[in-house]
Amino acid sequence: VEIGSLAPRGSHEIIMTLHGQGPRGGGRFGQTTPPLVDFLKDILRRYPEGGQILKELIQNAEDAGATEVKFMYDETEYGVESLWSNDMAQYQGTALYVYNDAVFTTEDWNGIQEIARSRKREDPLKVGRFGIGFNSVYHITDVPSIFSGDQIAMLDPHQMLFGVHESGQCWNLKSDIKEITELNDQFAPYFGLLGSSEKTIKDGNFPGTLFRFPLRMKPSQLSNNIYNKEKVLELFESFRVDADTVLLFLKSVQKVSLHVRESDGTERMLFQVTASDSQEDKMEWPNALKTLGQAIDSYSNGVLSSSVTCATYQLSIEVRDETAKETQKTTWLVCNGVGGRGMCGELDSLADDLKFIPTIGIALPLTLIDEDKGATSCVSGRAFCFLPLPLGEESMTGLPVHVSGFFGLTDNRRSIKWREVDQWRDPAALWNELLIVTVIPRAYFTLIMETIRRIQTKKDQDFPLSPRGIYGAWPDPNRIRPRWKPILEPLFNDLLQQPVIYSLNRSWVQVDETIFSDLDSSMDTTETVIKYLQSSGMMLAQVPAYIDAILTIFVTKPGSLRRVTPSFVRQTLRKCRHRGSSNEKLLLLEFILSDACYNDLIGLELLPLQDETFTVFSSSVNDKDAVYIASEEYPRSLYPGLEGRFVLESIAPHVMTSLKEAAKSRASCLLLWLSDF
Repeated sequence: VEIGSLAPRGSHEIIMTLHGQGPRGGGRFGQTTPPLVDFLKDILRRYPEGGQILKELIQNAEDAGATEVKFMYDETEYGVESLWSNDMAQYQGTALYVYNDAVFTTEDWNGIQEIARSRKREDPLKVGRFGIGFNSVYHITDVPSIFSGDQIAMLDPHQMLFGVHESGQCWNLKSDIKEITELNDQFAPYFGLLGSSEKTIKDGNFPGTLFRFPLRMKPSQLSNNIYNKEKVLELFESFRVDADTVLLFLKSVQKVSLHVRESDGTERMLFQVTASDSQEDKMEWPNALKTLGQAIDSYSNGVLSSSVTCATYQLSIEVRDETAKETQKTTWLVCNGVGGRGMCGELDSLADDLKFIPTIGIALPLTLIDEDKGATSCVSGRAFCFLPLPLGEESMTGLPVHVSGFFGLTDNRRSIKWREVDQWRDPAALWNELLIVTVIPRAYFTLIMETIRRIQTKKDQDFPLSPRGIYGAWPDPNRIRPRWKPILEPLFNDLLQQPVIYSLNRSWVQVDETIFSDLDSSMDTTETVIKYLQSSGMMLAQVPAYIDAILTIFVTKPGSLRRVTPSFVRQTLRKCRHRGSSNEKLLLLEFILSDACYNDLIGLELLPLQDETFTVFSSSVNDKDAVYIASEEYPRSLYPGLEGRFVLESIAPHVMTSLKEAAKSRASCLLLWLSDF
């Protein structure tokens, strides 16, 4: 129908309603998207406020390649005369600023406007790939703004400030300079702080990114959450809890600081955390990142590899608390691994579908390990997805190291997805389980082996971990959480084939070369037994109880796990005669009698005689070879001149008791207790 043909030209207006019908009749139908405010409210419901908000902004900086992030609570009240509109006056006061030294790209400007879909999914190397990260700032503000490069943009999800159905406005520092200059009060909050100055306006470019979040002073349609100084400082405090680990697995951001600017313009730094590479090898960190980058490129491009590419570097993290005037420094050994394409077909298939990369990072503290108690007494291992997941049961692993991975997370980014009965086929949960059994064990293995290598080659001051301290890096099966237990078998299958045991001879040996001692050091016999076995060429080692338990579980080859026992010492004495002092012989005798296996004494030249010589425990039945133990009824005085036929009477009472038991049992036909007659 031609509209013009319905009425002659010049006639009165005709009001009409057109009803459309489908091919089979019926009315209009289809799903609609909720209003922007409702959509954001749903995100805020699922994404609780707290220190995680600051982490999300660090993630954005990491994605952009920034090296530094600053948070600043600013109490400055800016002018309200020259504004876009009078409604903007309420956003000219107290605000939270976030600065980083990277500049927004065109993709970043587009991405921050697309709240339902994160552009970071297209680049799996980006940390904050879920699209909800930035929008968590709506817990704090109603009108976030961004100043980066040559643009200043403001967002208004309520669509009330810039026109009907307009959810924001953007100004260019060059083409819109006239309006920016005229609306001086409106743009004053973006100049004169955190690296932005009058020169920025003159140059028409800000070489960084500045977020401004005016604090919500009254409830809004978006949120009833009102923010003030106390709540911002609570945010800062919750960030401090993770401050010493927040930079552990980041590749770009190396410094984060918290600042306050008072209403009079006085600015002070509250807190700063800095990551720095090894003083000894400045290129270790960048070279490691280069290796990992090449491995990631190879995996993404389908290049086949049957192994995990690992790169290890030493990292120092310094936390400076200006309020308490305290500085704490922790040294870490960090191993990052990238799985090879072709190692696991199912993992590769999921990687392609989910746009994930099988990357893993493991960090071992070098300055907090207690040699006797192990690392678990000092570091409670947590799970990271590049940045630490929120502190709680969900993020605890029970490992003595921190583990970061390209994990599939729940949609609020608070925890790792696991397969449950009602979501057994969830691809992200399956991906996590495969990552745990394929890539993590190999990276963990590499970390421990690299730690040993550094202990061997570096001086104490360069590498603060002692040889026995390395056992603190081994996961304890009794502490590890059930979800993480699949790491153990593949890890120990590889590890226990290597020289990972530190012997008492101060050398690294394999399990099957080692004799393990759990003897009580307070016992008189212990030192003598160890000294004798070492002189016989044995490699002895003492390990913590949980390491011994690991060996018991995972060393399955018969005869591979040997321990210092009376039986083992008796076997050794048959092959290697003891050539030490009489006192040492008596202590060895005491030890080999301690398990009461008297039948196993035959052939050992450790039977002490009254004439201070030693004879062999014999199976001879010849009376002239007999050795007697005196008794009250038959004292040795009744047999003058036969000192060479009597057991030494001055030996320890419990040793004499054992010899009497041996005589009674006829384990040695040579040894006779005269009370038996």
